Amino acid sequence: MTVSIGAMLFSTVNPLGAAAMRLFATFLVLVSFHANADWRLDPQRSALHFVSTKNVHIAETHSFDEFSGKLNNKGELTVSINVASVNTLIDIRNTRMRDMLFNVSDFATAEFMTALPADVMAMATGDARMLTITGSLTLHGKTVEMPVTVHVTKLIDNTFSAVTVKPILVDARQFDLETGVDALQAIAALNNISHTVPVSFAVTFAPQ
Repeated sequence: MTVSIGAMLFSTVNPLGAAAMRLFATFLVLVSFHANADWRLDPQRSALHFVSTKNVHIAETHSFDEFSGKLNNKGELTVSINVASVNTLIDIRNTRMRDMLFNVSDFATAEFMTALPADVMAMATGDARMLTITGSLTLHGKTVEMPVTVHVTKLIDNTFSAVTVKPILVDARQFDLETGVDALQAIAALNNISHTVPVSFAVTFAPQ
């Protein structure tokens, strides 16, 4: 009787064959995982803030409380922000920003899109990297490209964490928001409100 070497190698009776089968099965699982991997933004481990400046010297930190995001194995990343979730810690100011600045009835969502390089997506657990990428921000019906410098870490549970290294400077005039800024200044009887707003974030993307 003739027995092929392949049959001997993958025989479930042969201990070596059983080990080879387990290794092969693990390989297939890993290949399948990386081919179909997707990550979702974890809102419990993410935050998005911006700073407004009024009357030259008074700076205040605000946030957006509702946003979501996704990342695929090609590095394509999208974050969608519910603009109506703006939180300044003052109810009347929240309402004025929603209605007079962002005009949420017409522009309910802001969206940021970018792509992470292949070497970042291939990082091993525990690796970290600082890099500058170009992203596009769509806000108030306008889309503007801007550089973003982030520190990305690959965590132990196949999770990606990204934190801004320096604030992203968003100019209200690029998004046709200056009229809204001026209206907020007038209704609050302020001397001025800066048109340039620093934005920072810390986001975590977990495998879904």
